[in-house]
This record gives sequence, structure tokens and C-alpha cells, in this order.
Amino acid sequence: MSGLKITPLSWADLVKKLKTFGFEGPYKGGKHPYLIRGDLVLTIPNPHRTEISVDLLLRILRQAHISREEWAGSE
Repeated sequence: MSGLKITPLSWADLVKKLKTFGFEGPYKGGKHPYLIRGDLVLTIPNPHRTEISVDLLLRILRQAHISREEWAGSE
């Protein structure tokens, strides 16, 4: 595991940061909104009051093909 610090963040910050990686959206899907980059469709959690946990964020990044290094370096 890398020493890069990944921290919880709000839903709005998650969407804003994913857009810096070329994702478009969010679009309304079935049960969850999603973002699109090329032919990759990334389902994201519904907006809610609590922050996106580190565990959930890491799962989203894995699906988005974004490394911890890329995510932490984009601050």
C-alpha cells in the first residue's frame, strides 16, 4: 500500500474531481447516477449528507482506472 493519503470527500467534490480526469456527467441512471469517459460508464453513489468513505472511494477509483498516485497528485 502506498503512503499517499486518500481522504473522505463530499459527493460534490468526488464529481468535480472525476471531471478533471475527463469524466462527463453526472447523468441519472436506474438507481444511481453515473459518469462517462469514452466507453467507460462509472456508477457513483447517490448524493447524501455524509462523506464518501475512503473504502468506497478506492473502489470507485479502481473501476475508473485511476491510481491512488494519480488521484492524490491531482490535488
